[in-house]
Amino acid sequence: MKVFKFGGASIQDTERIQNVKNILRSHHHEQIIVIISAMGKTTNALEKVAESFYKGERENALQLFGNIKTDHLALLDALVTSGTEIHTATLDRLGDHFTEIEWLLHDTPKRDHDYYYDQIVCCGELLSTTIISGYLQAEGLSNTWLDARDIICTDDSFREGIIDWGLTKQRMSANVAPLFASVNLVITQGFIGTTPQNESTTLGREGSDYSAAVFANMLDAESLTIWKDVEGIMNADPKKYEKAIFIEKMSYKEVIELAYHGAQVIHPKTIKPLQNKNIPLHVRCFVKPELKGTVINGETVSNLPPIIIAKEDQLLVSMRTKDFSLMGEPGICELYKLLANHKVKPVLTQHEAVGFHCCYGGRIEKIQRFIEDAARIFDVQVQKDLTLLTVRHYNDEILAELSADKSILLKQRSPETAQFLFQQP
Repeated sequence: MKVFKFGGASIQDTERIQNVKNILRSHHHEQIIVIISAMGKTTNALEKVAESFYKGERENALQLFGNIKTDHLALLDALVTSGTEIHTATLDRLGDHFTEIEWLLHDTPKRDHDYYYDQIVCCGELLSTTIISGYLQAEGLSNTWLDARDIICTDDSFREGIIDWGLTKQRMSANVAPLFASVNLVITQGFIGTTPQNESTTLGREGSDYSAAVFANMLDAESLTIWKDVEGIMNADPKKYEKAIFIEKMSYKEVIELAYHGAQVIHPKTIKPLQNKNIPLHVRCFVKPELKGTVINGETVSNLPPIIIAKEDQLLVSMRTKDFSLMGEPGICELYKLLANHKVKPVLTQHEAVGFHCCYGGRIEKIQRFIEDAARIFDVQVQKDLTLLTVRHYNDEILAELSADKSILLKQRSPETAQFLFQQP
C-alpha cells in the first residue's frame, strides 16, 4: 500500500484535478490512500470567514462563506454531470458540510479565536475531497471517501493539535486498513483531526504533509509520495533564484534541517513518522509525472550544493536587562519560560552579555502577547519586515553573493549552516 498527497495547487482547477485522475488511473492496480488539501486559496478564504465571525460580523462571514459555496458547487458541476446519481450523492454530502459551518456562523462566539478557526477552516479539506471522490467515481475510479476526523485524534491545542498516537492507531487499524478489502483507492483529508470531545482541530498550517506521514506510518505503507508543482526538491526557490538546481536524493536528516529553517517543500513534522519506520518519501511533479523526482530516505548523501532558504516578514525582538545587569541564568530561564508559555518558537536566537535577540515569523498575535509580558521584565525593541536568509552547505562565494549590499542585523554561522537577518528591500 502507498500514500499519495496532493496539495492545494495540484487541485486548484478542473484541468489539474483531471491530471490527478490520470495519475491515480496509472496506479489503478495498487492500493493507495490519497491525502488531499483544500483547493487553491480556499484555506485563506475560510480564515477570513473565521475572522469575520469572531469579530461579530455575522452577515459578512455568511457572505464570504457563500462565495466559497458557490465556487465549490460550480466546480462540482464542471466535473460531474448534473442529475446523475453520483452528482446527487456528492451534492448531498457537500450540503452536510455547508450546513455544519452555516449552523456555527449563526451562533455567537463564546470561546477563543483558535477554537472557531479550527471548526471553520477544516471545511476546506472536506469540500475538496468530497468533490474529487465523486469525480473519480464518475470517471470509473471506484473509491471510498473517509472523514479524517474519525481517524486522527488530537488534544485540544487548537490550530496546533497534538496527535494521540495510541487512539489514532486503534482507529486506523479498525477503520482504515479494512477498507482495502473492497477498494484500491481511499480518499481522505490532510491537516484535520478531532478531540475526544468530537471538536475539529487542525495540525498547523500546511499540515497535510504531516497527516500523510501519519497515515503512512500507521498503515506501514511502502512509500509516501508528495505531488508538487516542481520537479522535486530544488536547492533554492526557482521563482526567486534563476540558478536553482534539482536535487535527486536527500537524507531524512537533511530534510528535517531544511524544514526547520523554513523551506516550504516539506512540513517540519513530516519526516519523523517516516524515519521511524524507514518509509521512503518521494517528492514528484504532478505536471510531469513521468519524472522520478527527489527520493528521501535514511541514506547519507554527500556533496550537496549550497541550499538557500529565504523567509520574509520576520520580526526581530531584542530584549535587554533594564539595569544593565548581566543576562545570566535567571534572565535566560525567565525568557524561555515566557516563550514556552506563549508557545512562541523563534527561528533564530542570539545571547549577549546584557541582551537576548530572537527572530520570529509566525502568527503576529502570539508574539504580541509575548512582547507585552517580556516588556515587564526587559527593555524591548521590535524591528519588522525583515528577511532571514539561511544557507546550508555554504561556501564563501555564495555567502558573499547573497549578503552583498545588505545591512545585516543578526548573523550566525556553524560548520554547515550560515544565517543572516536583514531588512527587506
